[in-house]
Amino acid sequence: MINKKIFNNTKSAFKLKSNAELDRAIFLFSMMNYSSLVKAGSSLTKLSLKLHLPVETLIKKTIFEQFCGGVTEDDCKPVIKEMYDENLHCILDYSVEGKKNEEEFDSAMEKKLSLIEYAKDSDEVSFAMFKPTGIGRFEIWEKVSEKISLSEDEKEEWERVKNRVNTLCKRAHELGVRLYADGEETWMQTSADELMEEMMQKYNKDEVLIFNTLQCYRWDRLDYLKGLHERAEQAGFKIGAKIVRGAYMEKENARAKKLGYDSPICESKEATDVNFNSTLSYCLNHLEDISVFIGTHNEVSSYLALQIMEDKGISIDDDRIWFSQLYGMSDHISYNLGRKGYNAVKLVPFGPVRDVVPYLLRRAQENTSVKGQTGRELSLLREEKKRRRGDKSTKHHRE
Repeated sequence: MINKKIFNNTKSAFKLKSNAELDRAIFLFSMMNYSSLVKAGSSLTKLSLKLHLPVETLIKKTIFEQFCGGVTEDDCKPVIKEMYDENLHCILDYSVEGKKNEEEFDSAMEKKLSLIEYAKDSDEVSFAMFKPTGIGRFEIWEKVSEKISLSEDEKEEWERVKNRVNTLCKRAHELGVRLYADGEETWMQTSADELMEEMMQKYNKDEVLIFNTLQCYRWDRLDYLKGLHERAEQAGFKIGAKIVRGAYMEKENARAKKLGYDSPICESKEATDVNFNSTLSYCLNHLEDISVFIGTHNEVSSYLALQIMEDKGISIDDDRIWFSQLYGMSDHISYNLGRKGYNAVKLVPFGPVRDVVPYLLRRAQENTSVKGQTGRELSLLREEKKRRRGDKSTKHHRE
C-alpha cells in the first residue's frame, strides 16, 4: 500500500524556500482564502495597469514571484536548476496571453519553437507547450468548432493557424521533445481536439511526443477519450493525454445559462473528481496506447495514480507517466513525488510582469474557487514555519 503520508513532508516540500519566501507564501494564500479580496484585487490590478499606475514593482514582489519563474528564460535558469537537483523537472511557459494579430501569433510561434529547442538541450526541461489561442484568433477556432462557413480570408487565416500548429509539432517530433496543447473553452475546443488528433496521427506513430489536454470537469471527456482510443488503434498511432480538472468553470456555466444550453461542466465538484479519476484509471490501464500527463493539485487523485501503478507493477519512473503541478502551488505533491523517484514536473511561467497579469489573476481566482485547496496550502506552509522555529530553538538550546 502507498503511504498516505507521502505528501506531509514539509521539510522536503519547502526545502528551496527561504524564510522570507515562506512568509510571503503564507501572506498570499491567506489573502486568497477570501474570494471578495481576490475579486477586488483583480479589478484594482486591471484598472491600475490600464491607468499606467506604478504597480508593477508591487505585483512583481508579491504574486509574480510566487507564481512565475522570472521575466526571461535566463531568469528561470537558477530556479529550474535548483528544482532539478531535487529530481523535479520543469516546463517553461511564456505566459503572455490575449494577443490578436497575425504578427503577434507568428512571434508567439517563434517563441514556442525556441522553447522546444531549449527543451531539447536542457535536461531540466522535459516538455514544451503551447496555447492554441496563443497562435490563432479565438474567433477562428470558435467558427471552425461550430462548423460555421468561413470567408475566403478566414480560410486563409485558418490555414495559417494549422500551419503554425504543424510547425511546432513537426519540430518537436524532429527533436524528440514532448509537446502539449493546453485546454481552453468548450466553444473553441472541438477544432483544437480535431487538429491535435491529426498531429498525433502524424507524429505519434512510434513514440508519444504530441499531447492534447482533456479538461475532466467536462462530463463528456471520458467518452471522448474512449472514442479517440478506438480511432488511434484503427489508424495505428498512440495518444498523449494531459488530464486536468479544468480552468474555466464559472465562465462555462455562465455562458450555458445565458445561451440556454446544457452546461458541459459536471454538476458538482464530486462528479468532477469521479470523472477525473475514471479518466486517470482508463489511461493507466491502457499504457500500451496512451501516455498520460497527470496535471493535478488533488492529493486523492495523486494517491490513486500511485496505488494503481503499484498494483499493476508499473515502475515509478515509467516514462509514459508524468505528474505535474503549477509553480508556486502544491509543492508538497511535486517535491515529495520527485524525492521518491516519480516523474514529476513543474509548469514554470515567465514573461514581462504586465503581460503575465491575466495568467496571475487566473491563478489567484483558481485558488479561491477550488474548495479546500488554499486551506491545505496554508496549513502546510504554517506547519513548515513551525517546524523551522522548532529546529531553531532546538539548535539554540543545544548551543
